[in-house]
Amino acid sequence: MDLAWNLRLLAQRARSVLHGTSDAQLQRAVRRGELHRIAAGIYMRADHFRELDARARHRCAVMVATESCGPGAIVSHASAAVMHGLDCGGLRLGTVHLTRNRCSGGRKSQTLHLHPALVPAEEVALIDGVATTSLARTFVDLARTTPFETAVVIGDCALRRGMRREDVDASLDHARGRLGMSLARVAATFIEPGAESPGESISRVRMRDDGWPMPTLQHEIRHGGRFIGRVDFFWQEHGVVGEFDGMVKYRGDNPGRAVEREKLREDAIRDAGFEVFRWVWADLRDFERVRERFERACLRGAAR
Repeated sequence: MDLAWNLRLLAQRARSVLHGTSDAQLQRAVRRGELHRIAAGIYMRADHFRELDARARHRCAVMVATESCGPGAIVSHASAAVMHGLDCGGLRLGTVHLTRNRCSGGRKSQTLHLHPALVPAEEVALIDGVATTSLARTFVDLARTTPFETAVVIGDCALRRGMRREDVDASLDHARGRLGMSLARVAATFIEPGAESPGESISRVRMRDDGWPMPTLQHEIRHGGRFIGRVDFFWQEHGVVGEFDGMVKYRGDNPGRAVEREKLREDAIRDAGFEVFRWVWADLRDFERVRERFERACLRGAAR
């Protein structure tokens, strides 16, 4: 959903008044559930607002904030992640983040955080006509200010969306001396485009924290000259394959067909000489269970 689409749904108070709608009528429409108040003087049809997910609602809030702050405000931090379409599950979207290209004069309220910071021209991108920090600058800003796990999810996704490592290095250099830079540098060395979902990114962080050997991501398994599949995690030295939420690969199939295809794929991987273990989102809350599956798979692999 682009910003232009949202713009067509918004009704500014001044425009409504020009068309003969009074403040009292607007307030009655809000009470009746016909309009939703986005911000002071800005409304959206309530039925359209109910259809929006959290990220689309945040984009509406971004649009309102950039209009009210005027020229020179650059969408940044979590708001920039939303604008870029990055995985945002670990981010709080109740506050719009904007940056002004200056060294001081920031302010923060419940719904708006205005950051003062220098933003080079090469770290600004236009998204739907709105000035937004680049993928690399967005990642570095969030890697400085959010938990490591959230930063990795954002960074892995940004790499999949085309973020270049040389741009990350340049943004890290531009941000020297700012709070959280040591955390950002560690995150920058850890992120990988091969983690294809937030769950895979979080799994990698759990493995790192638990001292696992780091796997190869998205490894192609072949047997007898035939391509069998691309697996999420691969430990060559142990002969072990790890799969996170493997059924996602078959979304769109009916459930029975998806189970059948996954079983055949897993059998083919075992026939190729590898042990397979898997885990799902619920297991991330107790990763010790996943480690036990990994260790059992390693023992089976060693016994082959």
